Amino acid sequence: MKKILLLFTIVVVLCSCKDQSETEQKIEEIPVSLKLSRFDKLFFETKPEDLGQLKKAYPEFFPEGVPDSVWTNKMTNPQWQELYQEVQEKYGSFDAQKSEIESVFKHAKFYFSNTRLPEIITVISEMDYNNKVIYTGDYLLIAMELYLGKDHEFYKSEFPAYIRQNFDATQIIPDVVTALSANQIPEDPNKNLLSQMIFEGKQLYIKDLLIPDYSDADKIGYTPEQIQWCQENEGYMWRYFIDESLLYDTDPKLGNRFIHRAPFSKFYLEIDNESPGRVGAWLGWQIVRAYVENNKVDAKELLTTDATTLFNNSKYKPKK
Repeated sequence: MKKILLLFTIVVVLCSCKDQSETEQKIEEIPVSLKLSRFDKLFFETKPEDLGQLKKAYPEFFPEGVPDSVWTNKMTNPQWQELYQEVQEKYGSFDAQKSEIESVFKHAKFYFSNTRLPEIITVISEMDYNNKVIYTGDYLLIAMELYLGKDHEFYKSEFPAYIRQNFDATQIIPDVVTALSANQIPEDPNKNLLSQMIFEGKQLYIKDLLIPDYSDADKIGYTPEQIQWCQENEGYMWRYFIDESLLYDTDPKLGNRFIHRAPFSKFYLEIDNESPGRVGAWLGWQIVRAYVENNKVDAKELLTTDATTLFNNSKYKPKK
């Protein structure tokens, strides 16, 4: 009997791998070629007297009413120039990242055919870590100053460790997918914790589709140790949510406790300091994965399924 079960398992795995291989082959054949503009390089290598030419080429980046002195001062400011040199040293070429971004959009066109292909524009902005990548449809803006490496000296005095953790090159492509998926998922009118978990879970599942070769740690922005902690404590966390009747609770504080970026999640227990932030998002991801595994559903239908329906039909069981 054990031999039969083992053989069945091997057959299922082989069939699954074949399906995945065929899907990836179809995706690879989708024609996607994106234009790349290094606005960061153009801006900081333009002479102040030539600012007018740059403004004509990129009027979207120069809001009306802002005096030219603001831009020329930035061009010549030693600290901004030092930051630019650091970006150039690490990302003198962006060809490898461009190729990966094109792969992301091939996957996006396969699963979401109406996806618009943007022009990639690299910029050096104001270190706004909430907007590292912005996708507008026409443009994909990438703030290069936020990917110099978590231990870079520019960050240590400005940002706590849990924020710096994702200021790394490995997060460029996951951040691209986050920006791309932002408008794909409709907001759930319910504001309870479960709806927030499922929303985040859908965003993370899109990463399963668009960047399948990335690790779970890179997809969610965890360290491997933080992923391991979630896996080992999945059953415990789920039991806590159930025992405390949190799933349908609309307390706005729950988002900060379990969904949003934080140094740790807030169970108000001894385990808090051991936990990573956003464990509610990680659990939501596992629920969405269970739903996909147990239901025949395409990506578009998945994203429009409301949280309660998805959860009730997920047959989710946390690993003990």
